[in-house]
Amino acid sequence: MKKIHYLIPLFLVSVFVSAQTMVFNAQEVKAKDYLESKLVEAYETCCKDMKPNKGGFALQRLGKGAKDGMTHRFIWYWEIGEDLWEGTDVGDKAPLWFSQTENYVEEFGESYMGRVLSRQEGSNENYKWNHIWDMKVSDPNQFKIAHDKIVKKFKKQFEGRFVAFGTYDINYPNGATHWVAVSGESDHEHVMLYDELQKQSEFIKLLGERGKVEDVKDFMVTSLKTY
Repeated sequence: MKKIHYLIPLFLVSVFVSAQTMVFNAQEVKAKDYLESKLVEAYETCCKDMKPNKGGFALQRLGKGAKDGMTHRFIWYWEIGEDLWEGTDVGDKAPLWFSQTENYVEEFGESYMGRVLSRQEGSNENYKWNHIWDMKVSDPNQFKIAHDKIVKKFKKQFEGRFVAFGTYDINYPNGATHWVAVSGESDHEHVMLYDELQKQSEFIKLLGERGKVEDVKDFMVTSLKTY
């Protein structure tokens, strides 16, 4: 129950900073066996009529690379400076959702918060799996410049994909400071993309222009339900 009270502020966050940057807040969980559908039902029961303001909420399944037995994560995202639940009585909704969710969660894992600094929105509905790399970046500005060059240079390969770069600002997971995400159709389709890119010298050159980078971990994630 202690974990549940810790999560309640996620519903109440309002960041008073000006910009169009997107913010996200994530909570990893280990669902009890065979109760994934119940996690969706719990939110549907109390909160499906809630209308996110300039953002949204998603229940995601973790795939390859998930650590400590975590199976899912909840993620809230919104435009920085805005109130995600403006006009909604979250004080009434949140306790009901958390009390139901607790019945279907065996363990709560890491919770972390960050920003999206660069993104290309995905347009291909078949690209449902995101591959996320957590890393320690020595020069974020240098990294972003090189990242954006890569996305622009290899426009054909990244067509239709969600491609993003961002920060971890609170509770760096496993010490990571930043992350990169790329969407794709499946594990195999992701590997086909990397095989094509890594055979091109310009791609390798631009990777080197990101500066000193230490890989922390990588994992797969897909959204089961979004609001």
